[in-house]
Amino acid sequence: MVKSYNLWSFLLILLCFFFSGYWIYSNINNTWQITPPVYVLLILSIAAFILAICGFKNTYSVWSAIRNWIAVILSLLVTLFLSFVFLLWIFFSGLGANEHIKTVQSPDGHYTIDFYRWDAGAAGTFGIRGELNGPLWFKKRIYLERRIETVEVEWINDNKISINNHVLDMDVEETYGY
Repeated sequence: MVKSYNLWSFLLILLCFFFSGYWIYSNINNTWQITPPVYVLLILSIAAFILAICGFKNTYSVWSAIRNWIAVILSLLVTLFLSFVFLLWIFFSGLGANEHIKTVQSPDGHYTIDFYRWDAGAAGTFGIRGELNGPLWFKKRIYLERRIETVEVEWINDNKISINNHVLDMDVEETYGY
């Protein structure tokens, strides 16, 4: 059972690395955000750290001791990084106001888009953001326009939408402002 602690710790750390890397990639390239929220990743990294500490009972060989130290160091680094990201997320989410304006669905009910008004106050600007909803917590940002306070939405057909006179085709995953 003691060897399992290191294995589970290592697998959880790999999972946290994968999700953290994809979170950075999806924010840079504006792809689907499939990663769980930051606090879930933080809980997973803390669990990996605890399992890595429990793995110190397995000191039968030099390799197991090295593996224990690698698991502890990696899990500690990931936990510290995710704690920092979580604190930044808490701090910056309080700066700007995000107000839900409306939710629209395509005529066939296949697409659901949430529109938000955001205002960074003295720290920045204001505007409208549209997010396409996917399954579970998955979202994709498809519309961003700065210095505008209202949104006019009209579905042209089941796959094309006009947002403030900007036509987006959902089939080819068009975006505006990103």
